[in-house]
Amino acid sequence: MDNTYRTIWISDLHLGSTQCQADVLLDFLKHNESEKLYLVGDIIDFWALSKKMYWPRDHNTVIQKILRKARHGTQVIYVPGNHDENVREYDNYVFGDIIVKNSDVHTSSVGKQFLVVHGDEYDTIAKCHKWIAKLGSEG
Repeated sequence: MDNTYRTIWISDLHLGSTQCQADVLLDFLKHNESEKLYLVGDIIDFWALSKKMYWPRDHNTVIQKILRKARHGTQVIYVPGNHDENVREYDNYVFGDIIVKNSDVHTSSVGKQFLVVHGDEYDTIAKCHKWIAKLGSEG
């Protein structure tokens, strides 16, 4: 039996990294539906990809599954993080039914509002000393 939710948040997938557990995510996406899906940063790990090209088939399958959900009515919002920060320049663009937003405000079912950001902009190491953050990255 599949589960249906109003909103699902997913972050730190690190597609393109050997640390990514795409098979686990694919199983989750297969059995869980939502009206809205937030992809909250580090979805694609461009830091890891800049060191070594690693993109197995299941990473493609994750992207295809997310695009399919968007085509079938799930509102997909991609909020970039530090590992996919180059996507931030496309704020408010729509790619294949996925909207890129540098931040968003989510309203809960009871009317409470929440700021949706990856959070790296509040991390002084990631923001001010990027070379240290990259050095510590396992991608």
